[in-house]
Amino acid sequence: MALENPLLPYIATITKVIDETPDVKTFQMVFDDPEVFEVFKQKPGQVAQISIFGVGEATISITSSPTRTGMLEFSIKKVGRLTSVIHQMGPGMKVGIRGPYGNHFPYDMMKGKDLLFIGGGIGLAPLRSLIDFVLAPENRQDYGKVEILYGARSAADLCFKYDLFDNWPKKPGTKVYVTIDRPEEGWDGHVGFVPAYLEEINPNPENKVTITCGPPIMIKFVLQALEKMGYSEDQVVTTLELKMKCGIGKCGRCNIGSKFVCVDGPVFTLRELKKLPPEF
Repeated sequence: MALENPLLPYIATITKVIDETPDVKTFQMVFDDPEVFEVFKQKPGQVAQISIFGVGEATISITSSPTRTGMLEFSIKKVGRLTSVIHQMGPGMKVGIRGPYGNHFPYDMMKGKDLLFIGGGIGLAPLRSLIDFVLAPENRQDYGKVEILYGARSAADLCFKYDLFDNWPKKPGTKVYVTIDRPEEGWDGHVGFVPAYLEEINPNPENKVTITCGPPIMIKFVLQALEKMGYSEDQVVTTLELKMKCGIGKCGRCNIGSKFVCVDGPVFTLRELKKLPPEF
């Protein structure tokens, strides 16, 4: 039962909350009307608008893969008024969800190729939807080797530790690299920034697609490193995190030249990024 007004949210209930880091929580939600799942067909990389009644709404990446049916997950960093309010919410409380919005990661184009995921901080959240999609048993045979490179400021700031250290490394053909920015007591893993670690690993670009998301400064130097290592503009995929309001290309809040991030993005190849106007 699709709503006639695309700006009206579906009502959903929070069923589970996971504390990922001191300022990131993952919220598992289900629609109050189970039939909504029949029309809410998200694809990896898409976003939704989460509304808190009486507070407002915000654009949040859908963290869960569409292969996990009957629920949605959103990993939310506390950065402002609405996200501070939702961080105080728990199981049984109601929110509004509308979407899904935007394009998606080109997973059909990626079939038969090796995949390199590069994430930083909360930027792993949108990547996780594609990682779990690719690693799902029903899809795994369609893709080659999977490498996941992820970093955060500190060990406490690493999101999805249960995936990074337990779940993903056990998947066939999968390698996980984790780093933190600076040394700290109790951490015996890699230390250094993600772009430098990428150059240290020096992954071969042959038959490979790389997908990256993270802080803008990280993405800037990751893109430079990938180009230096021989990756073509069509082998590099990223997401743009610009403020969206309506989600349907009407209000212009996320406009860059002729592009609306909520409709034409948030996923772009490096070739597409280079065609955007100077204000980007």
